[in-house]
Amino acid sequence: MATNRTFTMVKPDAVESNYIGGILKMINDAGFKVVALKFTRLTEAQAGAFYEVHKERPFYGELVGYMSSGPIVAAILEKDNAVEDFRKLIGATNPANADEGTIRKIYAKSIAANAVHGSDSDDNAAIEGNFFFSNLERF
Repeated sequence: MATNRTFTMVKPDAVESNYIGGILKMINDAGFKVVALKFTRLTEAQAGAFYEVHKERPFYGELVGYMSSGPIVAAILEKDNAVEDFRKLIGATNPANADEGTIRKIYAKSIAANAVHGSDSDDNAAIEGNFFFSNLERF
């Protein structure tokens, strides 16, 4: 059974381009409720820990450098079928392949600078949310 929460991050490229408000508006307009929100910057060590699952992949070092290059906005979102619905809202990793009207089609610059992260499973949504937020920071 799908949970009602997922995790997202507005990535450094989208923060630098001042897209936070537009992205959060799309999230709200799609029926998601923000239950935790944080504006922060990851250290290289934190980014490395968050993306540890990709440690053996050739892009890991570049990903860690990129994700620690500037501030991000982390959020836990709530909605029925949250993970699947959010994956549809953000669109394909490659913005050239993303459907019209998706966050990545509108705001992403490239495959690497793709504006937002979205959890790919209920289990990862819980792990990723727990990485950023304590229970006291969730509403």
